[in-house]
Amino acid sequence: MNDGVPVRGSLRARSAIAVSSMMLRPITGAIPPDRAWGVWASRQLIARLMGTFGRSLAGTRVEQVNSVLPDGRRVIGEWVYGPHIPTGVSRNTSAAIYYVHGSGFTMCSPRTHRRLTSWLSSLTGLPVFCVDYRLAPRYRFPTAADDVRAAWDWLPHASGLPPERIVIAGDSAGGHLAVDMLLQPEVADKPPAGLVLFSPLIDLTFELCAARELQRPDPAVRAAAAARVVALYHVGVDPTHHRLKLDVAGGPPLPRALIQAGGAEMLEADARQLAADIRAAGGDCELQVWPDQVHVFQALPRISPEAPKAMAHVSQFIAVSLSAAGATASRAS
Repeated sequence: MNDGVPVRGSLRARSAIAVSSMMLRPITGAIPPDRAWGVWASRQLIARLMGTFGRSLAGTRVEQVNSVLPDGRRVIGEWVYGPHIPTGVSRNTSAAIYYVHGSGFTMCSPRTHRRLTSWLSSLTGLPVFCVDYRLAPRYRFPTAADDVRAAWDWLPHASGLPPERIVIAGDSAGGHLAVDMLLQPEVADKPPAGLVLFSPLIDLTFELCAARELQRPDPAVRAAAAARVVALYHVGVDPTHHRLKLDVAGGPPLPRALIQAGGAEMLEADARQLAADIRAAGGDCELQVWPDQVHVFQALPRISPEAPKAMAHVSQFIAVSLSAAGATASRAS
């Protein structure tokens, strides 16, 4: 064991890898992302998988949000309250979590990710706001990133909480969107208490994933197929654009971060690179690579017995981050 991370995945997790390699990987490779029916099929597939293996907790309550900022930007999303968590963000709310979902900028929604958000809420005792950003291919770069930023600008006013009482979390492409936002000067000057990322996507060229694939193929999707899906978001834009090729190592230090990735997924390479870049910029980052786990395994507890253990780490990290940020704010005042 290393910091509670097992040296080998469970039999159920390893079996899931074998089944996914034989059944899911061929399907995802055959779906054409550049066709309208291909996008529809991909969305249906991922929604069915998330619903089957990661249903939201019984007793979860949801409040829909559709708000307009004074400058005209619209914020759409939902507040998620796990079982026994009081509903309604009020002056009695001590902190909150801002969640940015993933799936290649083209798929998923707050609804597909309610298992993760309701679980986060239940474990931490905090409300979770999940932004419903607009998806490619209908909405291209930088629409999703701008929606994520608009929700962040809205959140402190809506919740009554300063940034240091909010933790940002996200998965996959949501990790890219969260980091892009945190590198923006206005956000970097007033950072959140912490950052939690599940299997973050950072390299939109997929060169890191392609190199990783030569060592061990991802059981769910080929790097080339994933790259075609993500390209629907940034088609026609120079991939070296500073909001696509993120300069984490040369940017302002990010808030203290916890990154978790599966040892069987190709985005393990992105997770390792991001952790190294955060540290190079002077940030504090804990990286956990869970052996024999698939992409965002935390959202799939029915096939990953390790998911609760990983989420326990996340809950502890959030509590420590909020405590440390509170102490820093007290000293500053």
